[in-house]
Amino acid sequence: MSDQQHQPRIAVTGASGHIGGLVAAELAGAGIPQRLIVRDAARAPQLDGAEVAVASYGDREASVRALAGAEILLMVSAAEAPDRLQQHLDFVEAAAEAGVKHIVYTSFVGAAEDALFTLARDHWATEEKIRASGSAFTILRDSFYLDFVSELVGEDGVIRGPAGDGAMAAVARADVAAVAAAVLRDPAGHVGASYDLTGPEAFTLTAAADLLTKATGRVVTYRDETLEEAYASREKWNPEKWQADAWVSTYTSIASGELAQVSGDVERVTGRAPLSLEQLLA
Repeated sequence: MSDQQHQPRIAVTGASGHIGGLVAAELAGAGIPQRLIVRDAARAPQLDGAEVAVASYGDREASVRALAGAEILLMVSAAEAPDRLQQHLDFVEAAAEAGVKHIVYTSFVGAAEDALFTLARDHWATEEKIRASGSAFTILRDSFYLDFVSELVGEDGVIRGPAGDGAMAAVARADVAAVAAAVLRDPAGHVGASYDLTGPEAFTLTAAADLLTKATGRVVTYRDETLEEAYASREKWNPEKWQADAWVSTYTSIASGELAQVSGDVERVTGRAPLSLEQLLA
């Protein structure tokens, strides 16, 4: 019997997105069979050894069918939405019903019931649901993504938000994916573990602006806002309240200092140091 046949059947969600797509590509490159769970089969990557199943987190019956026979599941958190938590809870129940034995979930490094970053509260509730599901689990608590930093810059070259002098140890998506793939390849070695996935250093948004200026040649600056200014400057997008709260609390969570802690978990799991913002921009 080949090594592939000895592998547990792995299901990967979000395979048409950033994290899931990177993980799926790494598993395929290693010759590991997998099932890609996607909302749109036409957008699924074409990978050797990968089969495709169609389901969305909010469709319980389709999710149970898509997960049938899967033993190990990478559950990439859903896109931001007012009902994201309910989608997560429903999908965890579907995984349990389908007989999934081990759930690997991409959470947030500040996940807590009372987290300042409002979306981290949903991650905490999802973690609790997974812990109570009866399945083995591994929690990947990602910091904010390094890849997202350049997207904070406005059309005028200014990063605006109430982050003060707070720092964050943001992590590259590629490093999160590398950890996830390592866990999926040896799930038994990570049962019950929670990993804080950060970059190699914490940096302020002023420092980020300086690095972006150096890397792009475009002058980028950071402007600290008050809470009132932060909400007002985002009104032009007419966000719902939950979305505005999420956007603003991205910065207040940085200001609090709770995202400044640097973890060595990326290197411990993958054997290599995580990317810095300067390296990513280069």
